[in-house]
Amino acid sequence: MTSTADVFALTRPAHVDRAHLVVDDLRAVSDFYQNVVGLSVLEKAASGEVLGVAGLPLLSLTTERGITRAPRTAAGLFHTAFLVPDRAALALWLAHAAEAGVRLDGASDHLVSEALYLSDPEGNGIEIYRDRRPDEWTYHPDGTVAMATERLNLQALVASAPQTQWGGMPDGTALGHIHLQVGDLPQADAFYRDVLGLKIMARYPGASFFATGDYHHHIAANIWNSRGALKRQDKMTGLSDYKVHFNDTGALDRALAAADAQEIPVTKGTEGFSLLDPWGIGLTLSA
Repeated sequence: MTSTADVFALTRPAHVDRAHLVVDDLRAVSDFYQNVVGLSVLEKAASGEVLGVAGLPLLSLTTERGITRAPRTAAGLFHTAFLVPDRAALALWLAHAAEAGVRLDGASDHLVSEALYLSDPEGNGIEIYRDRRPDEWTYHPDGTVAMATERLNLQALVASAPQTQWGGMPDGTALGHIHLQVGDLPQADAFYRDVLGLKIMARYPGASFFATGDYHHHIAANIWNSRGALKRQDKMTGLSDYKVHFNDTGALDRALAAADAQEIPVTKGTEGFSLLDPWGIGLTLSA
């Protein structure tokens, strides 16, 4: 059985743990994540569900009255990225998607990874990807990593799929990273680098990629659709909040001290320490 215990992305000092989306049509969105993406329902209530793989929660969906659809230009989610254990798992998911007539938004070779992109019924972006081994990545002298967006050969990928029936996301699937839409990159750098303590591992025009422990990115932020976006409104669809788990408690302590120094309100709860980024996206920091 494949386990997440040895997944490089998850063994770093900190990593993304779970995402929470507010949705308008809970049934339609949940069915999509089950039948298309391949997650399973772990918890269920009238107002929401928790979905994951092999008992590991990855995505929470909630709904309530009075929700408004977030415009494409709003700060929030660019995509939630589900990391599968290997290339065979990615190929098998692609074969399932092709058979089911799933429309992809894109497919890219990023040098460090191979990625497939799609959107859920309410326009929330999704990435399904596999990482190449870190010893296959190219690091620059300053410690950043070489990334690019090159064409991914879908025909070759699907042709490599195991001749087995797809049965949902395999054990060992994790939430590898989360990619955000923000209003201003310097402000994003100041929060994710200077407060949370993540390193900028790569830059694209209009985007920064942040991580700990030499991963290519645990969190990314771009202004491609959202330049100048203000704080998210209450009861808006899309990304409400997400969790960042710290394997290194010292790194968590430093992040909390930096938040205090910048007078960012932090609330301690049962699941960790909660705060908001500059665009009103919630984070829970836990160890």
